[in-house]
Amino acid sequence: MTCSQLFFILFAATFLFMGNSDTCSDCFTPSRASYYPNSDDRGTETGRCGYGTFGATINSGDVSAASDLYRDGVGCGACYQVKCSNMNYCSDKGVNVVITDHGSSHNTDFILSSRAFGRMAQNTDAAASLLALGIVDIEYRRVPCSYPNKNITIKIDDNSNYPHYLAFVIWYQQGKKDITSVQLCETQSYECKLLDRSYGAVWTTTSPPSGPLSVRMLFSDENGDETWITPVNDIPSNWKPGDIYDSGVQVIA
Repeated sequence: MTCSQLFFILFAATFLFMGNSDTCSDCFTPSRASYYPNSDDRGTETGRCGYGTFGATINSGDVSAASDLYRDGVGCGACYQVKCSNMNYCSDKGVNVVITDHGSSHNTDFILSSRAFGRMAQNTDAAASLLALGIVDIEYRRVPCSYPNKNITIKIDDNSNYPHYLAFVIWYQQGKKDITSVQLCETQSYECKLLDRSYGAVWTTTSPPSGPLSVRMLFSDENGDETWITPVNDIPSNWKPGDIYDSGVQVIA
């Protein structure tokens, strides 16, 4: 074998390896899943992400608790395609779910709502058989979240105390990146304050700035790429617990 032939083989192998690593984020990972053992076929209103009633109904109730994928709350709002592996019952497409809670059962990565668990099946009869099994082998992968005609939304937590303590949760997280940092900025001086992740998707600060407030969100992916997103709409100066504000922006990537 000549040196030129050896060089070509090494180059081709390196190229193939790099190509495979680039698509690995789209690969499926094997695991197991169970479902919430309650009478409601949707999610729970007391999930660890802090979504409340919104967490039970988002994505039409196709939601899930996650174990390691919860990542101390960073995983809240992330979307996954989950497919069960039993060819007798399971469809090829599976179901897309949103992480709204933390939990595990019998070495599972997901605890789905019963609605989502049944939607992995080929049909209604197969769904009943899956639910009877309770725990099934699955494979999953991260997918972009998409909420047509919905902007990222900010819900002021009911425990907020104007003007001394501000807590809010971010709804309709979009795309395939995580929200890893949030800043609260005065719109006039644009001085910004870094917020604390209290738990899940809940961000808090004591002594929040006065006046209209701009929220900056840092979106990060697994490759280390980061982008700051600033909503079009501000939180008004007279914010109060329970208020819901449309940010005016969508994040597709």
